[in-house]
Parts: sequence; C-alpha cells; structure tokens
Amino acid sequence: MKNKFYQYIQNLQDRICKGLEDIDGGTKFREDIWERPEGGGGRTRVIENGNVFEKGGVNISAVHGKLPDTMQKMFGVGEADFFACGLSLVIHPKNPMVPTVHANWRYFEMYDENGNIINQWFGGGQDLTPYYLFEEDAKHFHQTCKTACDKHDPEFYPNYKKKCDEYFWNAHRFEARGIGGLFFDYLKATEQMSMEDWYNFVSEVGNSFLQAYVPIVERRKDLPYTNAQRTWQEIRRGRYVEFNLVHDKGTLFGLKTNGRIESILMSLPPHVQWVYDHHPEPGSEEEKLLKVLAKPIEWI
Repeated sequence: MKNKFYQYIQNLQDRICKGLEDIDGGTKFREDIWERPEGGGGRTRVIENGNVFEKGGVNISAVHGKLPDTMQKMFGVGEADFFACGLSLVIHPKNPMVPTVHANWRYFEMYDENGNIINQWFGGGQDLTPYYLFEEDAKHFHQTCKTACDKHDPEFYPNYKKKCDEYFWNAHRFEARGIGGLFFDYLKATEQMSMEDWYNFVSEVGNSFLQAYVPIVERRKDLPYTNAQRTWQEIRRGRYVEFNLVHDKGTLFGLKTNGRIESILMSLPPHVQWVYDHHPEPGSEEEKLLKVLAKPIEWI
C-alpha cells in the first residue's frame, strides 16, 4: 500500500502543478529534491510571483525511521518504526478575490521490532479560505467535495465536512480559518472499509482537487481590486499564519520529525499584516465574511 500510494501522490503532484501552471500562464514551479538524514526525503515544488499565484507550494514526501519520542507520546506507544508519505499544498493567489486553498492527502504505517505492520491509516482533505465571499464559489467547492464523497458513502461528506469545520477553527480568535471542505484522519480498516477501499476514497478526493479549485480561480483572477482590499487580504492572511503555527497537526508533525523546514513553512504567505484591533466597516463585504466565519454554514 505504501508504494502504491506514494506512486499515486507523485503522479498527482505532476497533474496539480501542470493545472496550476496552465492557469497562471506566467511562471513555473521550482523543484527541490531533498533528503531527510534519519530516512526518506521528498520533492518540493514552489511557485512564486506568477500572474495569478503570488506564492504556492505542492510538496510530496516519504519519510521513515524511528518514531520520535514526541510522536510516541502522541500515539501512546513505545519505541517503533514508522513510514509516512503525503502530498501537501497551499496556494496563495495575488488577487484578493481569489481564495487561498489548502489540501493534503497522506498515509502512515507503524511497525513492530520484526517489521510487521501494527498500525496503518489514511488522512487528508481540502479546504478553501476566501478573503471575499462569493457564495457560488463556496457551493461549487463543497459540491465537488460531496460528489467525490458520495461515490463511496453518502455519510462521508456530512461527516468529514463537520470534522473540517471543527479542525480549521482558530480557537483563540473564535472564528473559522475559512469556509471549510473536507477533513479526515485515522482512516483504518473496518468490516465495511478495507485499506484498499480507503485508498480508493482518498485518491478520489485527491483527483477532485483541480475540479474544485480551478473554476473558481478562472472566475475571479481578473476581477479589479483596490489597495484597501489588498490590505484586507494581508490581514486575513495573518489569521492563516496563526492557525498554521499554533494549531496545524501537519506543521507540528513536520517539526517534530525533523522535516525540511523550507518545505514545512512554504505554506506561509509572502506578504501579511497584523493590524492592532482591526475591525471592518459595519455592513461591508469584509464584515460579511467575518459573520460567515463565526459559525459554520451548510453550503449544499
């Protein structure tokens, strides 16, 4: 399974990078191949200063070795070997009318002293962070997520949509990071779902990503915007940074397993602001967004 999934995310990385390069039309992804001293490595691809995308990364990695002490405590196990691979992406567009997007699909195995698998699971999801709310975009993104889920189980979308709303919650701000999407973790074999079934589901979601995001980019990338709207985008990016550094499990996992710091922090936007005690004008489009982020919405 680990070889099958790693092959899949390599191919998915190629497809997603090609799709994003095509819509940007101004620049290409830069590629870095890196190795992790303790075992494994990855392929980082970053796009910067394009026509559409100010900064973005589409990274894959496959790391293995001894499970660090911090992770042993997290999983409630003693010494063990592990393997983890995944694709993680964050795209920050230039135009504040285009939302930021994040996605991740990953697989994890843990072994006993004889190399036998003692635990394995899939995780991942995809979510949207707009700066200005276009309801048709939110509905399109969620409908694409639901369509992918419904091919496997009608309960998946409402369940993983709810988990996404709960996970991407900036508790110290009492607001959502964005308008959600899907989030799932610890997808393990059950009587109803084999690991092969979970692979089929996770890859279905991965394959839906470009369909979920690119039409939104196409609709919004050429809309006019003001300097004030750009400032609002940078203030909201500050909330994005706060979530990634304070709450995000993927960031913490990378830091605790001695991951490549440039790849881990590629999710951070290049221009961001923290304005003291900032509040948007009453009745403004900016305030409209904040009201939506205060309580999750059923978009479908």
